[in-house]
Amino acid sequence: MSIALVGSKAHPSKFDCYDDLATDEPYFVIRADDPLSDSLIELHAYIGAGQAGAAHNKLAEIMALTTQRPPRPSDSPKYRETFAISQAMEAWRSAKVRKAG
Repeated sequence: MSIALVGSKAHPSKFDCYDDLATDEPYFVIRADDPLSDSLIELHAYIGAGQAGAAHNKLAEIMALTTQRPPRPSDSPKYRETFAISQAMEAWRSAKVRKAG
């Protein structure tokens, strides 16, 4: 039995936002080939739903998974770019709030 992979290029999520991104809006993609991808998405969902207990348990699960492989060095270009994207997201939201206010 074959299942439609929701959230893929072929079967976008009902809430897919890629086409709605502002041209200057930073975004970050977590791909399925990342071994933490499903857990990170679940953590995001639990936090957004206010399910602190489930979020805490999922974070503990993620931390256990990360001990199974060596960490990416902090001077890794991919590591540094991830933080740059995070900072760009915060700056973009702040600028949007200032414009609206």
